Amino acid sequence: MILQTGKRYYNYFCSMSFEFTLDTIQQAVDNFWQQAGDAKVFAFHGEMGAGKTTFIQQLCIAKGVYSTISSPTFSIINEYGYDCSGTKRIMYHMDLYRLRDEEEAIQAGVEDVLYSGSICFAEWPEKAPGLFPPDTVHVYLERINADTRRCSITQN
Repeated sequence: MILQTGKRYYNYFCSMSFEFTLDTIQQAVDNFWQQAGDAKVFAFHGEMGAGKTTFIQQLCIAKGVYSTISSPTFSIINEYGYDCSGTKRIMYHMDLYRLRDEEEAIQAGVEDVLYSGSICFAEWPEKAPGLFPPDTVHVYLERINADTRRCSITQN
């Protein structure tokens, strides 16, 4: 949804919820990107095994990331290149699980990435909640059963 006030345009991610399996994940990812608009920062919440990394990998593939996409569990921050209408861009994938607190996140460069203007996916955002921009899109993944996940999306 786009809201115009005066000369400024604000793009809001419409709240949504859907279920998907590995067989239908591509459709879920396509729908996600259609709704995302200009949103840049996405905070992924969910228990271990909920599918955060798998969903993010598919989001990266859909954007045309041309490098290997892997979990940043130990590196904390992965940087991926992709092509956007002929222009090379960068997107980031962060896993904050191993960080103790916001101070350690700042030292690792998390805050710089969050405010870089690039697309940024962050797993385990509850490790440094005060660092996220106010327009962060929150993505909640829940394991329904061995094959099915529920994804709920909101924007503060």
